[in-house]
Amino acid sequence: MNEDFRARKVRFADEKLFAAYEELKGGRSEEKELAVSLDEAIQKLKLNSKCGIKIPSRLWPREYVIKYQIDNLWKLNLRSGWRLIYTITTTNVEIVSILLEWFKHKDYEKKFKYNVK
Repeated sequence: MNEDFRARKVRFADEKLFAAYEELKGGRSEEKELAVSLDEAIQKLKLNSKCGIKIPSRLWPREYVIKYQIDNLWKLNLRSGWRLIYTITTTNVEIVSILLEWFKHKDYEKKFKYNVK
């Protein structure tokens, strides 16, 4: 059996993103629903950092590579067509899922250049 007993954590990429997440909790009903969906995603990531879908490097937005110096990128589908984008970092003692951004499916397709005509 090849179990990984490293601690699993979830972090926001920066304070601005965390503040946006906190703001959702006090927003309109659709914003609160997104906050609940993000909470569920965070719990999933704490159990399994690879629960999302790995995004091929050829599709990575250059801004992510420059700003976050990523070497992996993942997408997790949320409720109501929202997408959560994250990367994973590891050490000998922990695995950290770093939340980079969330947006509607249509905006996700645009950012990752799917169906762009």
